[in-house]
Amino acid sequence: MTGTVLVAGVGNIFLRDDGFGVEVANRLATRPMPEGVRVVDFGIRGLHLAYELLDGYDALVLVDAMPMGEPPGTVAIVEPEIDVGGSDVVAVDAHGMDPATVLATLSGLGGSVGRVLVVACEPADLDEGIGLSSTVAGAIDHAVDAVESLLAGICSAAENRSRS
Repeated sequence: MTGTVLVAGVGNIFLRDDGFGVEVANRLATRPMPEGVRVVDFGIRGLHLAYELLDGYDALVLVDAMPMGEPPGTVAIVEPEIDVGGSDVVAVDAHGMDPATVLATLSGLGGSVGRVLVVACEPADLDEGIGLSSTVAGAIDHAVDAVESLLAGICSAAENRSRS
């Protein structure tokens, strides 16, 4: 699958706003995507995400709730510098892997991903319960637009490189 982009919605729908990434992925799955883009709701299946990335993706767009010290509902695009360290990472809890652990596990499995971007939303409520807070639910459309804008840029840059 070289030359592709994976959009991965992650989070736990049983912890209120932690389900943000799942909701955005589900919304994106109903919309047309550029060729080579795959949208998947991974939820809490971090180990599954690491194995999926072994297929070879040029870019990964993670969508997740992420405390950033901003007002709840704030959507931001983050390009993290993730140090995956050595390849000795072992996934002890396959349902509780954060993105850095997923990428470290991927590295330990011999894989890599070209570019990682996170579309993050500041949560308001991470208590047990189902359903997003109204503030975070109100940020879904903004996040969908942000992902689509990122994809347009990534796909355009890839197309320009292939023409060179």
